[in-house]
Amino acid sequence: MLNQGLNHNWYAVHTRHQHEKTAARILENKGYEIFLPVYAARRKWQDRIKQVSLPLFPCYIFVREGLERWLQILTTPGVCSIVGCGGRPAAIPPSEIESVRRIVERTLCAEPHPFLRSGDMVRVKFGSLVGLEGILIRKKNLTRLVLSVGILGQSAAVDVDASSVELIPAGSLRNIPELRPQSISMQTNGLRSMPTA
Repeated sequence: MLNQGLNHNWYAVHTRHQHEKTAARILENKGYEIFLPVYAARRKWQDRIKQVSLPLFPCYIFVREGLERWLQILTTPGVCSIVGCGGRPAAIPPSEIESVRRIVERTLCAEPHPFLRSGDMVRVKFGSLVGLEGILIRKKNLTRLVLSVGILGQSAAVDVDASSVELIPAGSLRNIPELRPQSISMQTNGLRSMPTA
């Protein structure tokens, strides 16, 4: 049903683990417009490697629908719930769906990635900067890692590929003792100088 009304929005439907394709097929057969973005991955089984198609957003499919048929969606095998806020389904901005659709349709090398917000603490997973930790920021179309030198009160930023960093969970930040400048008295021509710490 590609020609549904313009007032119909996209919504995220939460499914049981590994039930995305089944739920999508059943909902399509019921006449819903479904979007299940997938990516190609290689999986090893015993003596062979096989190319498989996996959901880009595990446990989620997207349904374009008005608010009149939610009970049919919720009673579909494999469906757990509809993602919402305040007890009501939350519409997804069409631009976000369109961005994902463009990536998938152009067969770019897409794969799942942890959600990162500007300001998150991240660690570089590979490449020449592996192991570096800092704050993720976005500047125009660039992703940058901000490294701070606390003792100087200065920072530096370096461009990084967003796929090369991982989120550092709040409880696992590196335990680095805070460096504080020592208070040193200095005598200069009879004047005493104390740095403020």
